[in-house]
Amino acid sequence: MSAELRSPRLRSSLLSLLAVAGATLADAGPVSAQNYPAHSVRMIVPYAAGGPTDVIARVVAQKLSERWSEQVYVENAPGAGGNTGIANAARAKPDGYTILVVSTGFIVNPSMYSRIPYDPIKDFSPITLVAASPNVISVNPSVPATDLKELIALIKANPGKYSFAQPATGSTPHLAGELMKLKYGLDLVTVPFNGAALAVNSTIGGHTPIAFTALPPAMSNIRDGKLRGIAVLSTKRSPSLPDVPTNIEAGVPDLEGDTLTGIVAPAGTPKDIIARWHEAIVQTIKEPDVLQRLETLGFAPVADTPEEFGERLKAEMAKWGRIVRDANIRAD
Repeated sequence: MSAELRSPRLRSSLLSLLAVAGATLADAGPVSAQNYPAHSVRMIVPYAAGGPTDVIARVVAQKLSERWSEQVYVENAPGAGGNTGIANAARAKPDGYTILVVSTGFIVNPSMYSRIPYDPIKDFSPITLVAASPNVISVNPSVPATDLKELIALIKANPGKYSFAQPATGSTPHLAGELMKLKYGLDLVTVPFNGAALAVNSTIGGHTPIAFTALPPAMSNIRDGKLRGIAVLSTKRSPSLPDVPTNIEAGVPDLEGDTLTGIVAPAGTPKDIIARWHEAIVQTIKEPDVLQRLETLGFAPVADTPEEFGERLKAEMAKWGRIVRDANIRAD
């Protein structure tokens, strides 16, 4: 060893340089999907466990864990209408090892909150819209209206008498109800609940004669006759409720609204990893048990491209944001 290398100061400097280089390589993360994933992947769900978004996330996580032989695990991070978990994902390293499952809050919160700790477009890269479920209008069987036009006429003839239950302020079912009020000048009382199950139970009990909800929580009650399905807010009838007409079939257009479940990654995540995720989800939702699970939940598979999902997010944000402003809905 030369005298220079025996110098403690020089050896210390070289070791420092090697440490910096090693840290830089470690921080660089995977640059391609060839060896991805090399370890477990965190899938953040910004809501409590048990809801449709969480259930779909766990179905996807299990299937991808089997497909990739690396664990994809769900981390629930509820709070502030989803903003807490979404912000956590926005701050994550864009290396493909933190993924976010999004639903209504991701789309609506930018309009409802005066400030949110993320930008849904700039801070995330879309992967795919996994599945979608139409919202549905249902009524207590005692309500003397059998279709949507009759329901609107009944509300108009009785201003202030009728109310509708909705599962959460700012949810797309809530905003669909507000849209109908605005469009037809209805004096209809909005009653918010902390969850769809409570909204449905209130309508079954006749406390709130009308309910605007996502399809899953109302589906079995409509089938059992505890609720009367008035309209599915979609361009096509739902296979889960084939006898319930769409709002368009009822002659009341422009009320369509879905509850979406999609997947995004922190902005800057390599495109080949985005493509790997998209390809895996396309294959996953073709599996018979996954299709059956989605149908049971009242969701239809989508798996559109990242580009298509990005455009859908922008369109949904503009649509629901306009209703939030027109109805003067605030969450803070």
